[in-house]
Amino acid sequence: MSSILLGLGMIILTVVMYAGATYVYRRLKWPIVMPVLTTTAIIVLILVITDIPLDTYMLGGQWIQELLGPAVVSLAFPLSKHIHVLKKNILPVIGGTIIGSITGMFTGASVAILLGYPKEMVIAILPKSVTTPVAIQLADQVGGNSSFTSLFVMIAGFSGILLGPMLLRWAKIKSSHAYGVGLGSSSHALGMARSFEYGENAVALSSVSMIMSAIIGSMMLPLWVWVLY
Repeated sequence: MSSILLGLGMIILTVVMYAGATYVYRRLKWPIVMPVLTTTAIIVLILVITDIPLDTYMLGGQWIQELLGPAVVSLAFPLSKHIHVLKKNILPVIGGTIIGSITGMFTGASVAILLGYPKEMVIAILPKSVTTPVAIQLADQVGGNSSFTSLFVMIAGFSGILLGPMLLRWAKIKSSHAYGVGLGSSSHALGMARSFEYGENAVALSSVSMIMSAIIGSMMLPLWVWVLY
């Protein structure tokens, strides 16, 4: 079978799994069945059971990966549509993102040090709340293990979209703006995807928080490494 047909097959598999997972999530509304989470788990299970190598899946997966860039750029549309919301809430957005970035790095490093992780893993966990391409570059530049950084970014994303809204509800926070800033600054693109449940204003603020989190993370990471080591 040609690589083109294999690639198309993997794309169709991914789209069908995601559409099915989205249907189930809309019916159940359980955070544990978030489409991005269940689709990832099901595809990994299929690859393992059928003994399909990751390289074969990536014949199609690479095309999906290429669409991530335009997808991120398309977020400029809800942001431009709700730019007045950003202007009105600029100080809370900046303050919330800075505090979120500092807290994320501090808690991650503290847990890693308490568990006795080596230096390269402690550094790798610091940019866990930053979007993956930026986090990997940052970890590489300051001596972290970028492979572990990818893992920690995924853990931060999935735990944030599952537990973040629950914690905000327990704290009696009802503002959709707060949900957007919290999800974007703590769980990068996955958090931004979850923020669609709270309206377009939340999506706009979430995308701004995600971008700001990457900028703040790139400025603070060398300082954290200098303080810790």
